[in-house]
Amino acid sequence: MDIRAFNQLIKSRRSIFPQTYTDQPIAQDIIEQILENANWAPNHKKTEPWRFKVFRGAALERLSDYLGEWYMANTAEEKFSEKKLEKTKKKPMQSACVIAICMQRDPKESLPEWEEIAAVACAVQNMWLSCTAYNIGCYWSSPRSIIEAKDFLELGEGEQCFGLFYMGYHKMPLIEIQRGDINDKVSWIDE
Repeated sequence: MDIRAFNQLIKSRRSIFPQTYTDQPIAQDIIEQILENANWAPNHKKTEPWRFKVFRGAALERLSDYLGEWYMANTAEEKFSEKKLEKTKKKPMQSACVIAICMQRDPKESLPEWEEIAAVACAVQNMWLSCTAYNIGCYWSSPRSIIEAKDFLELGEGEQCFGLFYMGYHKMPLIEIQRGDINDKVSWIDE
């Protein structure tokens, strides 16, 4: 493995939004590989709590309709915005694929819930890095509409949704970003 390429991959990971996505579809085998990489996330007691619901094709329109209907039904009149409604409905339609990020809680509750949430987040990071390697734009959005979408997503007992992972090939140049110095965030304890 080329460690420099690996380090660069991590530094290249970005949130890339649907308005920059192209019409190019993502091949089934690539989506499957991205999900397979997610499946290799670390998790305590081997609970493998991540669950994914993949929206493609006509299902993107169903998702768009659901998000729009939820916004209209749950937004106070004084806060309602036609522009926000349009943007909410447009994002799935601009995407090649949208994945609902869900978690199946260990029925035995053999470990703290936060550990399973962390495992799901690790699975999403694997997806994000995989998308970066394939030059697929992606981002994780967690609107209340999808957090409360138990019926729409047909979630079972102990399942919950943590957001949507939008994906699509894009036309964004890689923009270099800065991070604060790691030395400001680390305390070394040697004795």
